[in-house]
Amino acid sequence: MKNTLIFDLDGTLLNTLDDLTDAVNHALERHGFAQRESAEVASFLGHGFVWLIDRALPEGVDETAKRAVLEDFRTCYMEHCMDRTRPYDGIPALLTDLQKHGVRLAIVSNKGDAAVRELAAKYFPSVPVAVGERPDVRKKPAPDAVFAALRALDTDPADAVYAGDSEVDAETARNAALPCILVSWGFRPRAQLAGLGAAAIADSPAELLAAFERL
Repeated sequence: MKNTLIFDLDGTLLNTLDDLTDAVNHALERHGFAQRESAEVASFLGHGFVWLIDRALPEGVDETAKRAVLEDFRTCYMEHCMDRTRPYDGIPALLTDLQKHGVRLAIVSNKGDAAVRELAAKYFPSVPVAVGERPDVRKKPAPDAVFAALRALDTDPADAVYAGDSEVDAETARNAALPCILVSWGFRPRAQLAGLGAAAIADSPAELLAAFERL
């Protein structure tokens, strides 16, 4: 069995959609743009904050306006990123069980590094490594964040598995040459996950654990 599990954050460990949607709509409303439904925001997630705001805005918005909306979004989100965010059911118990059996854990995300570290410290304080978007680490699907986490854990990539909820995560795992487990409770429907080349698709934390133990 592998000894390390690298997790995506949003849509895998944490349901962050409500707080992200609130911050997106706060920024859009402040600048006179139409608001977005949560399902739309979910479909924009996975590539980081710049991508999110670019997709949330209508076509043709100039770069100056985009930067202003992005800055307001970042400010609002950092102030309210834990208002309605919660771990998915069964996730805290899963992490406890994995660590009880000596599995090394880390979190990697395209969310800004400060927010990733704040959320990880709040909800998953026993996970020792959390890596978010920052200038010296290319965003997923580049493998940089995964490799940074593996170095911090002093783990050989051959001993690691990656778990996420999207096509970005599947590509990240492929670029890092890690087996991938995709979860169906996140921001992409199960049908969209099929065909992405994952070693398994888990419909519950228990299924994720069983899939990890088979690898």
